[in-house]
Amino acid sequence: MKISVAITSFNEEKNIERCLKSVKDIADEIIIVDEKSTDNTVKIAKKYTDKIFLVDHDPMFHKHKQLALDKCTNEWILQIDCDEELSPELIEEINNLDFTAEAYKIPRKSLIFGKWFEHTGWYPDYQVKLVKKGAYYPCKSLHEDMVVDGEIKILTNDLLHYNYASVEQFIDRMNKYTTDDAEFINKPVVWTDAIKFPVDEFLKRFFFWEGYKDGLHGLVLSLLKAADREIVFAKLWERQGHPELVSGSILKLFYQEVKKSTRDYNYWKMVIEQNPMKKLILRCRNKFGMTFSRI
Repeated sequence: MKISVAITSFNEEKNIERCLKSVKDIADEIIIVDEKSTDNTVKIAKKYTDKIFLVDHDPMFHKHKQLALDKCTNEWILQIDCDEELSPELIEEINNLDFTAEAYKIPRKSLIFGKWFEHTGWYPDYQVKLVKKGAYYPCKSLHEDMVVDGEIKILTNDLLHYNYASVEQFIDRMNKYTTDDAEFINKPVVWTDAIKFPVDEFLKRFFFWEGYKDGLHGLVLSLLKAADREIVFAKLWERQGHPELVSGSILKLFYQEVKKSTRDYNYWKMVIEQNPMKKLILRCRNKFGMTFSRI
């Protein structure tokens, strides 16, 4: 089966060659849409393909991912980002694939702060990556998969994701992503969300998604993602014009909310120490429902 590889890039000289090396043996063509990089990205890419299209930057980068998909000529397309790499096992799996579905999700394993994460909500992090031509991006949010009309199957082997190399990089991206999330949520908040957003995020990642199994890395990332949710709250609150939202003593109300959060923490501590699986599933169904945020 002939496969086109679709890539978008902007100043990715540190990543793009690793990505291109991993796909060159399965790609019948490589399409790159580049946002007029000012480093050596295009020079490196020219060693692997002559199908490079230069475009102006667009903050909704899925528009350029869609453009790359549109320029592919084969029936099957592998969409991959510059900071991703096919593992040898995944290459073998794709080479032996029967292509009986309309698309395939691939488990993605992320390297964050020098550690390959296996928990904390970052694995298996399934991504729709291998699709028949006709799949498309809605281009409504920075966090979205391609839309596929038909069956989606799941592959076994990992796509490697070289994600946050430093805390500084995490914080730089956080400002952009939280703005996008605030636009996506776009609804009024109440003052208790200032506590609920970060606390629920931390409990979800550190306990429900077993971030504690990733050690100190899992704790730090859970706390950073909690801070991410607090910033989303603040940006939503700002959109409302910074209203007070509180009637009565904020200190007294704050204590009441902290007590609720402490009860949640104590519950999770009991769950981990006594009967994890059954109580874990029941508790999360009741408490979190569909409120889990995206990575």
